[in-house]
Amino acid sequence: MNILIVSATIKESADLIKLLDLKQINKNFYQKKFTKNSISLLISGIGLSFTSYALSKAIFENKYDLVINTGIAGSFNKDLQIGDVVQITSDRFADLGIKDKNRFIDIFEAGFMNQNDFPFKNAQLNASNIDFYKLKNKKKVKGISVNTTSGNKKEIIQLQQKYNADIESMEGAAVFYVCLNENIPVLQIRSISNYVEERDTTKWDIPLAIKQLNKFCVDLFPDIFLLKKSTISN
Repeated sequence: MNILIVSATIKESADLIKLLDLKQINKNFYQKKFTKNSISLLISGIGLSFTSYALSKAIFENKYDLVINTGIAGSFNKDLQIGDVVQITSDRFADLGIKDKNRFIDIFEAGFMNQNDFPFKNAQLNASNIDFYKLKNKKKVKGISVNTTSGNKKEIIQLQQKYNADIESMEGAAVFYVCLNENIPVLQIRSISNYVEERDTTKWDIPLAIKQLNKFCVDLFPDIFLLKKSTISN
């Protein structure tokens, strides 16, 4: 099984590269090959556009059986704790649309797309159905993806009311969109580094989030390699 991990920054994935003993192939690509399996890691860059391009290029150059998007995230949901590792089961583009005075209208509401146009389902992009033992006890959450992280109280409230999401990232929906279009099974695993609120980095704990994320991802790989490809589906 060939697995591709997609991470926005080297800061989020440096420990994972070391723990998995991945070898650097070029500036943004790391890999380790086994007899029947391989793990590759792509540093995609921050944001939806950079991620879409880097991931598309990677999957057109190589064949992957599974793509895993990993990274840190902000949480709208106060039931989630800083450092919690969660599985994002659905994601969506949350800043793609029209600003009409003080109101945001997304591309589906504006009529530019139907909310069930492939690969969307009810305007959402859904993770693949993969039954990992180590994911069973992880909280399943809804995500939104934006190119500009939220730090304005009024806009945060509007986002919460509009999408009822648990977490916010800058890459998740792009990874889902590319993989679903190319029929590649995809997962998204993130760790909470902060709450989505007016920006105050003194309340954040990025080192803890990165540590917890990478530890969980390393523990996950024995489960992945035991899977049969036929059990993985979108």
